Amino acid sequence: MVRSISVPGAVVGIKTAKRFGVLIRGDGDASSDKLLVVIAFTVAACGHIPTASSRTLPSNSSLFFSNALYASTPPPVELSQFVCQVTPGGGAKKASIGSMEHMASLSLSSPTPTPDEVAVEVEGEGSSSSSSSSSISKSKAKKDAKKAEKAEKAAQRLQARSRPAAAASESDEADPLSSNYGDIPVQDIQSKSVTGCTWTRVKHLCAEMKDQSVLIRGAAQVIRPVSKKMAFLVLRQSMTTVQCVLLVCKDLVSPQMVRFATSLSKESIVDIEGLISVPNEPIKGTTQQVEIQVRKLYCVNRAVPNLPFNIEDASRSETEFKKAEETGEQLVRVGQDTRLNYRVLDLRTPANQAIFRIQCQVENVFRQFLLSEDFVGIHSPKLIAGSSEGGAAVFKLDYKGQPACLAQSPQLYKQMTICGDFGRVFEVGPVFRAEDSYTHRHLCEFVGLDVEMEIKEHYFEICDIVDRLFVAMFNHLNKNCSKELESINRQYPFQPLKYLPETLRLTYDEGIQMLKEAGVEIEPMGDLNTEAEKKLGKLVSDKYNTDFYILTRYPLGVRPFYTMPCYDNPAYSNSFDVFIRGEEIISGAQRVHLPELLTKRAEQCGIDVKTISTYIDSFRYGTPPHGGFGVGLERVVMLFCGLNNIRKSSLFPRDPQRLTP
Repeated sequence: MVRSISVPGAVVGIKTAKRFGVLIRGDGDASSDKLLVVIAFTVAACGHIPTASSRTLPSNSSLFFSNALYASTPPPVELSQFVCQVTPGGGAKKASIGSMEHMASLSLSSPTPTPDEVAVEVEGEGSSSSSSSSSISKSKAKKDAKKAEKAEKAAQRLQARSRPAAAASESDEADPLSSNYGDIPVQDIQSKSVTGCTWTRVKHLCAEMKDQSVLIRGAAQVIRPVSKKMAFLVLRQSMTTVQCVLLVCKDLVSPQMVRFATSLSKESIVDIEGLISVPNEPIKGTTQQVEIQVRKLYCVNRAVPNLPFNIEDASRSETEFKKAEETGEQLVRVGQDTRLNYRVLDLRTPANQAIFRIQCQVENVFRQFLLSEDFVGIHSPKLIAGSSEGGAAVFKLDYKGQPACLAQSPQLYKQMTICGDFGRVFEVGPVFRAEDSYTHRHLCEFVGLDVEMEIKEHYFEICDIVDRLFVAMFNHLNKNCSKELESINRQYPFQPLKYLPETLRLTYDEGIQMLKEAGVEIEPMGDLNTEAEKKLGKLVSDKYNTDFYILTRYPLGVRPFYTMPCYDNPAYSNSFDVFIRGEEIISGAQRVHLPELLTKRAEQCGIDVKTISTYIDSFRYGTPPHGGFGVGLERVVMLFCGLNNIRKSSLFPRDPQRLTP
């Protein structure tokens, strides 16, 4: 049975069941020769269109519309796509139209009818068509319906991409409040002028500021449309977030402004001006317990619509994943390589924001404590002629025709400053190690915190500095960084570090004995491997209730060439290591300051003495006994915060496989 839809100048024949859905929209100037007809249909037993953009008309009904947006009650929802048979002037023509812009340009050869002439008739079963129509077979109708569905989906995707610009354009033309929102022109953010506006930090927003007007800038972390007249936007500024509300209000907020807000892509940078309000119920998902009633909204810079990953996904904890597995929910897990490939996005998570604020505080306490102890900060060269530590783990390079390498540590130069009568020095700077270490705690480049000082009587004077420095550091972090530690703990749960007011000290032999009693065999006079360190850390924690301790008097054979041997047994050295949670973070020792002994030790370690001749000569002019230590900044942060990988505490990590970003 043929059902017909007739429009003067265009005939569309559709073979369907008793009922079918149809939407017709007229557009264009009445004086133009263009007519836009949109028809959407499906062939189904139940006779309806399975999309939200459809209306179903019963049989034997007519629908009239004008050149303006279809005037009936209630107005239909727009469709962005259709495929139909069009017969302008009696000649059959098949039209497949993919976007509203294309539809607007569709020309029919017949004159444009007046609004009263344009009608749609849907006739019931058994009745004849009131207009001329061509019969379409049932199978062809089904094929057309499938094509229409595919074309509609394609057009919806196209329309979604063009919607922000279209919305902004429409707002500019029709909205008297259009000056209150929009994209800021490029020239206005090129240091064009100084307005003197007062900007408020999100972290300062509080209930005491109720009804005050504020101006803030941040990233659009969450954009949640509620209706055409209401939307929520969560704005993030570093570690703090606030909920912003857009509600249509006469002379303040227009529907176009709400539409503009919802067209923004996540992570776009926006400026918001509005009034502070205090909701009756606590706000979940934001750090600030106030809302901003938006009055002005400007986009400073749009992020791409499709981010490599969502910040929400990258912020999830293992606890959330375990709960999701139990309930059968599928959550997106962002892998470590993906995070590091797009590090600028990964750094926006609350945990990462907190990690590097903790790192900043570790460095700050390191500097301030040593300055208070009469140390002087220095900066040593990183391009050197020979190895600073011995061994082959150096990055070699050509230095204007001369062989050179990147410094494995500032060791030689901080000792030379002691020779230069500085007494006590420290340095914060990059350290390079060309080791092929694919572990959770090794990097090819890291930030070294180095110390060197005169010794009056015993190298334990250095251990005393380590003790007081790190106890002061841990106290500072626990007292002043509670919010940061909470943020880290939410994503990467950890137990607070246990440490004593006076740091525990054990000898190497005492540590080895504890391991032997626990059934762990260690190579005689050998260094501790990772497993042995972990086990000893557990034994010490259980016995002494501390995760932080010092192990002294290491075998000389496992220490660098410049380490001073013990006075009572040259097989041992005046050296020490410091451990946190069963992992080594510090190596320190008294240095050899006697040129002859230093030369002998360098040769024994396979170092070409010629490459360090200036270093050895420094001790020929009178040098006091001295020693020091070095610690990796990233490793301190990793272990204090209980992180499982040092790459989490390195801003842009460099390991054997990663040189970018």
